[in-house]
Amino acid sequence: MKTSKCLLVLEDGSVFEGKSFGYVGESIGEIVFNTSMTGYQEILTDPSYKGQMVVMTYPEIGNYGINLEDIESRKLFLEGFIVRQYNPMPSNFRSTQTLDQYLKKNKVVGIEGVDTRALTRHLRDHGSKMGIISNVDGDVKRLLKK
Repeated sequence: MKTSKCLLVLEDGSVFEGKSFGYVGESIGEIVFNTSMTGYQEILTDPSYKGQMVVMTYPEIGNYGINLEDIESRKLFLEGFIVRQYNPMPSNFRSTQTLDQYLKKNKVVGIEGVDTRALTRHLRDHGSKMGIISNVDGDVKRLLKK
């Protein structure tokens, strides 16, 4: 997996830099957080996240990969996925693909290496914010306008 610089820019001007995984492109949505320790596959396919980008507060995501037998709905609904540390080497014997492959196939942009604790505290203290994730445009001012 080749990683590249990726930015998360919130509507209030807050900027979080990380590395790209998943789909190459940009995504805009409301930034919300999820405190689950497991179940990222279920979160990805949860229709209640339509129009939102989810911050996972658990620090390591991707460790058990994706199991196509456990998909709970017809598609991914969220607009973007924000994690502290992405694990590209799933260890579950039922895994059929990596989280990175799954996001690419479903055209969902992901960012890793973000201080998700700081981001979650910011959202908790200031409320949900609209934001953009981009791994194709590194200009913060331009992203903030979008």
